[in-house]
Amino acid sequence: MSKGDNRQRMETRGAHNETHEDGGRGFTPQRTTRDGVVAFNAVLFVAVCCIVLACCYAAQQSLNIWSIIAAVVAALLVSSSVHIALAWERVVVLRFGKISRIAGPGLYFTIPVVEYGTVRIDQRVIATPFDAERTLTADLVPVNIDAVLFWVVRDAEEASTEVEDYYSAVLYLAQTSMREAVGRSSIAEVALRRDQLDSEIMNDIAKETAGWGIDVIAVKVRDIVLPESLQDVMSLEAQAEREKNARMTVAGVEDEIADILKEAGEKYGDPDAAIKLRSMLMQYDTVKKSKGTVVTVPSALSDGFVDADRR
Repeated sequence: MSKGDNRQRMETRGAHNETHEDGGRGFTPQRTTRDGVVAFNAVLFVAVCCIVLACCYAAQQSLNIWSIIAAVVAALLVSSSVHIALAWERVVVLRFGKISRIAGPGLYFTIPVVEYGTVRIDQRVIATPFDAERTLTADLVPVNIDAVLFWVVRDAEEASTEVEDYYSAVLYLAQTSMREAVGRSSIAEVALRRDQLDSEIMNDIAKETAGWGIDVIAVKVRDIVLPESLQDVMSLEAQAEREKNARMTVAGVEDEIADILKEAGEKYGDPDAAIKLRSMLMQYDTVKKSKGTVVTVPSALSDGFVDADRR
């Protein structure tokens, strides 16, 4: 197994662990194992040794050092030519340095010394987390963005021959594409149009990975962190916008109420009735909110108080 394959498995496990930390306490990520394949090779090695030793004993009626050496060599040759690829694996088999075929899944055979498997390609969907710190938007605002890329190896041959370490290449390409997409957008577009940002990043990655035998499934932006000073400014701006909308709504309602009270005043035959009705409604709202009490004094009685004061 190559170093790139090992690094891919380690980084994939790291991504699963991060999902475990962020996604919930009760979730345990599944990890694949090759213990069955190792056990098969061990049993095959022992079986070939036993068969060769049994044949030597049957032919010579005894066993010597040469019989043991022959048994070990035969077992090594057989175990190095019989392999198992798991259901989601594809193995690139080389013959004298040239690609012979893509083997797997299941049992496959190679010619000892002449053929050998170089890399095992995992063809399951891979989730790769990536981020970009202090990325400048089109209006020069630094933001931190965290996202996840979902992709799959479509062609094992291209993935092994067109790029040295396809996992690292996809990761670096995703980070670069994110920075370029953010740099083309303003801070408002980045914060409010995540779907558009996801689509731009995915299209940029898909263009580059098309020749690597890799298909990009989706890009999901998980978190956008704005500078604290800008968060306060945007919060005040949002509050002012909401207050403006509220005042406009109240003004529209007030206009409708005025029309209704005007019609009511005309029915009463008093031009000032609309203003009096509006005053009474405002008093009612005030009392309702404060849970107080309003005492209404007839106008004739109040006029008497005014005349008494003047006297």
